[in-house]
Amino acid sequence: MPQKKNVSGPARQGEIYFKGAAGGTPVVPFDYHKLEAEAKEKMSAKAGGYIIGGAGSDDTIRENVDAFQKYRIHPRMLRDVSVRDTSTSLFGQTIPSPILTCPIGVLEMIDDEADKAVGRATAALGIPMIMSNQASYPMEEITADMGDSPRWFQLYWSKSNELVKSLVQRAEACGSSAIVVTLDTTMLGWRVQDLDLMHLPFLTGQGIAQYTSDPVFNSIVSQMDFGDTDMKVPDGLQVSPEVLKAVKTFIGVYSRPSITWEDLAFLRTVTDLPILLKGILHPEDGRLAVESGVDGIIVSNHGGRQVDGAIAAIDALPQVVQAVRSAGSSMPILMDSGIRSGAHVFQALTLGAQAVCIGRPYAYGLALAGQQGVEEVLKNMMAEFEFTMALSGCKNLAEITADCLAKQ
Repeated sequence: MPQKKNVSGPARQGEIYFKGAAGGTPVVPFDYHKLEAEAKEKMSAKAGGYIIGGAGSDDTIRENVDAFQKYRIHPRMLRDVSVRDTSTSLFGQTIPSPILTCPIGVLEMIDDEADKAVGRATAALGIPMIMSNQASYPMEEITADMGDSPRWFQLYWSKSNELVKSLVQRAEACGSSAIVVTLDTTMLGWRVQDLDLMHLPFLTGQGIAQYTSDPVFNSIVSQMDFGDTDMKVPDGLQVSPEVLKAVKTFIGVYSRPSITWEDLAFLRTVTDLPILLKGILHPEDGRLAVESGVDGIIVSNHGGRQVDGAIAAIDALPQVVQAVRSAGSSMPILMDSGIRSGAHVFQALTLGAQAVCIGRPYAYGLALAGQQGVEEVLKNMMAEFEFTMALSGCKNLAEITADCLAKQ
């Protein structure tokens, strides 16, 4: 396991400037727009379409970021911030910064080490990685080099409850400390960039390693009765008949649009780990989450990849927080979708989030410089958050409240 690095804001800033004085250059751009542009240049068209693109006109992606403009920070002066603490606690684990990495599937399209590189990067920094259900490597390989660093597992609810049980119990055996049930992807969104390229990576066997490494899934594959015509590999599709059989089985079991609140009780019978619901945007769903007995919520619109024109996650956050707290619950509420800077992290915390999850920015770092690129992006985000916190007059997360925002 890599030695954990010092990522305090001043230390990070000094490291950057001293490296520059010695003639060094940045591993990844500090400006988000440059980061995305350089990553896009490095990616193939198909990888860029999948990682960068969103649903429909990309309106939700834009709104996720633009909506932060409404929540202006109101800094306070002459407060002693000489000693700062950016740490927080989630489900009994203390982490150095209120930042986790979102689950992003099919990272093999942008880096051969994919999720394994992300796992090593997050372990080096001590922040939780949410492993993707659509990872490029089995969870056992992703966690092999992570030591005791925190990791959670994202679950897409399959049509097979036995497969759901197997994935969750494997995640538990791999040291996962929470299960994140993603609710908003019971069907794929209308993703125009992928459609223009007529490309879905799963059809070539990419992004299904959690399935092909699972004994329950492989049992389902062995029982599938495909005729000779069904198993003929289409011209131009470069996969073996065995991979094609796995792909067709995956398509058949991947997700269940019929899942309802009542189904969540099943998950509690197969694990004692904390269960979070990812994809909550409506306050009434926040209230129902409390009633269902889950342990946490991630306010998210899947990075704008599912519903074009959906409410921005940062706009949904205070509504969901109010509904959950009014229902008498103190469960952790996290947020993803649109976080592009340390200032965004701070703004999300002022609106009631306990932590945030970072998505595309770390993927861009991975595309540009592998594990080191992921580390650089995350260290920059953590450092900027600390500076924003201190320069706004807060020395720890408890002092980050709605009073830190200018009244709208």
